[in-house]
Amino acid sequence: MNIRIRPEESADRAAVQDLIRAAFASADQPSAPVVEVGLTEELRLDPGWIPGLTLVADRDAIVVGQVTSSYGELDDANRTRMVGIGPVAVLPAEQGAGIGSLLMRAVVDAADAAGESALVLLGSPDFYGRFGFVAASEVGIESPDPSWGRYFQALPLSAHRPGMTGRFRYAAPFDSL
Repeated sequence: MNIRIRPEESADRAAVQDLIRAAFASADQPSAPVVEVGLTEELRLDPGWIPGLTLVADRDAIVVGQVTSSYGELDDANRTRMVGIGPVAVLPAEQGAGIGSLLMRAVVDAADAAGESALVLLGSPDFYGRFGFVAASEVGIESPDPSWGRYFQALPLSAHRPGMTGRFRYAAPFDSL
């Protein structure tokens, strides 16, 4: 698998949007708007957007996967900044080939090297658990929506400290979901 992981560039944006649309389109309503497409557009304009941690996977200059990263914060006294991950998408024809795993390993390593305290996301514990994610509540991070339960996950990184606890709030564009 000749896949290259790199930061998203402005020239990738249309391909990334198409990829997200394809990955999240409803099988029942394929022409319905895809929320994650609009979210990604809004995140790129938000001060919380993290260009260096928003990555694409390309094969022969074709974008086949992506991970979006943006800053959110805890409601603790320090307004502790953490990285919110999502959306994460792989072209449907490429799913199951390890591209999502390559992207996740790359974003975890890059965030840790950048001195970030933790990554949080909403997703499958079975998939994200393989990268060290646990139910966020296990490390004292509360979900923006309690109904998310164990699907709201966190990965404390090297810079994480035990007192970093509280309710997490994603970047502002998530508020409109």
